[in-house]
Amino acid sequence: MANKSQPDYAGRAHDSLKQALRERLDRNQLAHREVPWDSTRAESSPLTGGRDVEAWFLGPRAENAELFEQLVLEALRDHSFWRRNFHPTDPPAITQTIKRDPGYLRALDTLHTEFDTLLAELKKSAPFFSMRYQGHMTWDQTLPGMAGYFAAMLYNQNNVALEASPLTTVLEVRVGEDLCRMVGYAEQGQVRPWSHLTCGGTTANIEAMWAARNLKFYPLSLREALGKEPALAAAKGLEVTLPSDKKARLLDLNAWQALNLEVDEVLGLPTRIQDQFGIPVETLTARLSDYTLQDLGLVEFTRRHLGDVKAPVFMVPGSKHYSLPKAAAILGVGADHMYSVPLDEAGRMDMESLESRLDQCRADKRPVIAVTAVMGTTEEGLVDPLASVIALRKQKYHPLDMSFCVHADAAWGGYFASLLRPAPGPKGARSGPPAPVLQLSTYAMKQFEALPEADTITVDPHKTGYLPYPAGALCYRNQAMRSLVAFEAPYINTAGSQEDLTVGKYGIEGSKPGAAAAGVYLSHAVVPPDQRGYGKILGRALYNCKLFHARLLMMNAVADDYRVVPGPRFELPENLRKKYGGTQKALETLRNQLSNKRHEELLASAQPEELELLREMGADLNILTYAFNFQTADGLNPSLAKANDFNRGIYDRLGVKADGRDIYGYRLLVSTTDFIEADYGKKFFADYEERLLGTATPEDAEEGRITVLRSVIMDPWITEDLEGRPFLDTIIQELRAAVEDTLHELQGTATRRTR
Repeated sequence: MANKSQPDYAGRAHDSLKQALRERLDRNQLAHREVPWDSTRAESSPLTGGRDVEAWFLGPRAENAELFEQLVLEALRDHSFWRRNFHPTDPPAITQTIKRDPGYLRALDTLHTEFDTLLAELKKSAPFFSMRYQGHMTWDQTLPGMAGYFAAMLYNQNNVALEASPLTTVLEVRVGEDLCRMVGYAEQGQVRPWSHLTCGGTTANIEAMWAARNLKFYPLSLREALGKEPALAAAKGLEVTLPSDKKARLLDLNAWQALNLEVDEVLGLPTRIQDQFGIPVETLTARLSDYTLQDLGLVEFTRRHLGDVKAPVFMVPGSKHYSLPKAAAILGVGADHMYSVPLDEAGRMDMESLESRLDQCRADKRPVIAVTAVMGTTEEGLVDPLASVIALRKQKYHPLDMSFCVHADAAWGGYFASLLRPAPGPKGARSGPPAPVLQLSTYAMKQFEALPEADTITVDPHKTGYLPYPAGALCYRNQAMRSLVAFEAPYINTAGSQEDLTVGKYGIEGSKPGAAAAGVYLSHAVVPPDQRGYGKILGRALYNCKLFHARLLMMNAVADDYRVVPGPRFELPENLRKKYGGTQKALETLRNQLSNKRHEELLASAQPEELELLREMGADLNILTYAFNFQTADGLNPSLAKANDFNRGIYDRLGVKADGRDIYGYRLLVSTTDFIEADYGKKFFADYEERLLGTATPEDAEEGRITVLRSVIMDPWITEDLEGRPFLDTIIQELRAAVEDTLHELQGTATRRTR
């Protein structure tokens, strides 16, 4: 047991360290330098004078290898200098004599042999860096992201405890502020946003559901504690505001009413109790421990507090990521209580179905913990109608005294919010940086503009942030929500007033690498998460994806024995349909605009309305699904089973195989997925099936499954081949070759079967 009469040197050192870091934050020493746009450099083309993107990556041919080598070598040398100058008179542990020892030399031989073997085996990896790779949601990483990660990795900082990460903790705080600004979160009155890094989107989604679940039941716990705890008796008169703006005493609410208070109303209760009744938050927290779900567990909490209230549910779209039902299972709610909302014909969460399910929950008195909208589905690249979800909660259900959290799963699409963030410029400037090569569609833009109204947002820097794993993130609109999932071990030493520098006690993870925070921080410093940086990268990726979609549609004009059907419909806003005389005429206009044009020619000379059609077509983001069908003597093949076999045959030629084969033999790489009717719903499934087969009554089906190909187009290269043609034409040629090869094999098999 420690002698209490001894000075608390450890505590003083801890407080001193926190104070020093707090001062660094206050002085903004670690804030990114804002470089305003120089209007004298403005050019008419988004490409001319704007080739900074090419400096941000290693490049498909390792064109920036020398630059990256310099950065890595500088980091290693600087780190070595740091070690040698930390108490330089201390004796070395590895002397020159030791380096001549036979055991040391044998160890070096083993190291070199195994390292060379590893390097050889790593060349069997998927070539994410190549423009020919359109497989999974992984691509090249930014140079600053890799350099920052490598440099910080040498220092082995663990961001769970401030003493183990006196710098990278500050970097994580800064990264969190960057991400909040990017998604549109801002301080509003007493509500401040907050974000922290996780290992990935799965963890962030689980944490968001965990926080939403705990928030849902907190008022029940508080109601019971106020009625039973003498230390809290002064607050028995606490009034709350219901979603309909009615006032009521918390103790007078029934279970259903207590379970449907608004998010900020619940989160503001501890501070109100302290301010109005003089009960410190620490006292409230201690007295509540015998009543909270976090401490009692779901079974005991249900027995004590829920009574006849039915089991709570989460609501997610049919295109949900698997992490969401996983969250329901882990949290004890149960995957069966994660209601899957069917999709509409466009492949997005169907609002009529969502409203119907919410109405049923209200009628059954079944609490809804959260509704999740996916901002960039990982299979289809589509964006759910978040703006409509927000409006539905506020306009219909709040007046009925029903509320729930809204979570935006923007693990894939989060960084596309940078397209909405203009670069800072000097006051009075007449011009700013050129707009991104391509903006979000009108529909997608509306949904991203609604992001600041979501209660929590998952973002994955290691996806469209082009950063090394592990780097996910969860953003809270109201930082008070993080306290609902706060835990800490005694040795973490986070007590004190410097909560802005505390990240380790929040969330699911314990230890996590400071290198991830350093990588994200340095990447944001060089590639800002606004239109100057990530907006420029993702605007190019959007352009490449939409152009690929257009090329697929144009393929149907020249192919007689097969057709391709993209997953997204070619749909335009009403004003553009009128402008171009209908969807089909608009498509013909688009074909004429794109035919036989080089990138520079198209981007330099195009009027806004020419790129307008490209912007509005296709997937919402940069993932595109599509499937092929073949012609028979009687017309388009009407069998879904045969169409699925056809697409599986194409994928067999274009998918990476984990069989050790030479990666250099792949000429194009895509991925595949299945549309499952049970998950997606009849509306979307039947619509796409009819478009693919050309009939509403297919000859046969295959257990409600449609096999499609998927291209994830992350490369920002607007590149032409040696003959001056867009390199995308090469991609289309390789795809056509695989399709035709599969078709010839299919026709040969069919011929042999008839003999």
